[in-house]
Amino acid sequence: MASSSEKPLDHRYRGEHPIRTLAYLFHADRRRLAAAVGVFTVKHSPVWLLPLISASIIDTVVQHQPVGQLWWSTGIILFILLINYPLHVLYVRLLYGSVRRMGTSLRSALCTRMQQLSIGYHSRVSAGVLQAKVVRDVETVEQMVQQTAETGLGAITVLTGGLVIIAVRTPEFVPVFLVVVPAAALVVARLRSRLRTHNEHFRHEVETLSTQVTEMTRLIPVTRAHGLEGKALRRMDGTLSRLLTSGMRLDLVNGRFGSLAWVVLNVVGVLVLASAALVSYYGVWGVTAGDVVMLSAFLTTLTNSTTTLAALAPVITKGLESVRSVGEVLQAPELEDNEGKDEVTSLRGAITFQGVGHVYEAGDRPAVRDFTLSVVPGETVALVGASGAGKSTVLNLVIGFVRPTSGRLLLDGADMSTLDLRTYRRFVSVVPQESILFDGTIRENVAYGMDEADEESVRAALRDANALEFVDRLPRGLDTLVGDRGARLSGGQRQRLAIARALIRDPKVLVLDEATSALDTRSEALVQEALARLLRGRTTFVVAHRLSTVRGADRIVVMGDGAILEVGTHEELLRGGGAYTALHGGQVA
Repeated sequence: MASSSEKPLDHRYRGEHPIRTLAYLFHADRRRLAAAVGVFTVKHSPVWLLPLISASIIDTVVQHQPVGQLWWSTGIILFILLINYPLHVLYVRLLYGSVRRMGTSLRSALCTRMQQLSIGYHSRVSAGVLQAKVVRDVETVEQMVQQTAETGLGAITVLTGGLVIIAVRTPEFVPVFLVVVPAAALVVARLRSRLRTHNEHFRHEVETLSTQVTEMTRLIPVTRAHGLEGKALRRMDGTLSRLLTSGMRLDLVNGRFGSLAWVVLNVVGVLVLASAALVSYYGVWGVTAGDVVMLSAFLTTLTNSTTTLAALAPVITKGLESVRSVGEVLQAPELEDNEGKDEVTSLRGAITFQGVGHVYEAGDRPAVRDFTLSVVPGETVALVGASGAGKSTVLNLVIGFVRPTSGRLLLDGADMSTLDLRTYRRFVSVVPQESILFDGTIRENVAYGMDEADEESVRAALRDANALEFVDRLPRGLDTLVGDRGARLSGGQRQRLAIARALIRDPKVLVLDEATSALDTRSEALVQEALARLLRGRTTFVVAHRLSTVRGADRIVVMGDGAILEVGTHEELLRGGGAYTALHGGQVA
């Protein structure tokens, strides 16, 4: 469902008004929505029929009409009141079911698009902002539709039914009542642009808060360890203060808007009531006492309905702003382009860089420049150099997270720009510096994405990763929950699980990014032993800060300022007395 709904949604959203986007979202449920409108009109009819029937009952009493007329009017109103319950249940099923399906499809489309967007996009846009769009913005859209349907439909049916009855019973008062609706519409139109601006500003402030709360919770161990709670809270207080100011400004605009609409509508209402009473008093146009009561009742219902429609403006504005917010992700152009490209069905692991360069969008100088290197299948290549030398960018190029902005990168002789990188990554495993685990069992973390993996395969991978010894000591073994981000395990244990996850995939290309830098000596020894098994027969790229961990590599590439400074084995580079020797000497010292 996600992939089918997401692509046309992105296509239709571009350059569209959010109302058109909403119409597209509800297209599949259009018949249900039409039925919901019909059911609502019938179930809500007592609101605009009561004044008419009340007028009929009063005229029956005042004019001493046959008493049967009284029972007939009472029977009609009792009937339409009693059928309200079953009709309301049917209405909720039709409308709310459609809204929930729309929200689910929208969230699915957002999650699908997040998986398709480039790593560069995710490095710039906070996870907290994206989370707010999936959770809060979609919920706001759902609430807007529900509230607009419930109160808006009610107001529209009352206005329509009331004006029709007035036109039939006392047509002379129709022009007076028609003044009420344009007056409210004028107020809405004048303030709508200001409401949108304030809602957009408030939404951005909430997204900033979401980002900072995510960041604050992640940094709590560091904050507490260094006694920086006060600094963290002062920083958060600044954001909360801006949010408070923005929210109060928005509330003030909404309050002025609602009050002005109420005053205008009620002044008109009092004038209409006085006019109807005078007309009936002097016997003009044949207006009866029942008509005065009816007009008075309609005055209240039509005024409330118009006020309700006016009050919906902030809700609708906020909801449409959330549609625009969601659209920022759905129409983001930074997709990884894989459509129509050649699938990778097998891989030897030969990777060739031909004068490769890469410049990030926000950068004015290349992160990697003129990088030329041929790596044969099964070779282990280590990348070393100072921070900012371009090592991580080379790894991202190998994984396909970023594309060369100059030169070519070949995979088994084929230009990677012609390949579907999703199929290539089935043959790739990555062991990062900080192992990424989710809050599930050890079994689920190791076999992530490998639904066909049986228990024997999982245990074999754990054994080769030097992890089985600690897993078997745990009370529930493979079914032990690791906690959020693996919080219940030590750093060495987490890293060995990450290696087991890589082993079970049996990759042809392996990427190790500072895989042992955060470990103590004993854990590093166990992880290094596991890595030695993992490297066998696989094309491997290793980034390591400690040179002692890469001395066994087939070749070591020393980088500086995005370029290759020298290439060779550990012994060859030490004999050369160049950049590697300087790095090695600094670490030995």
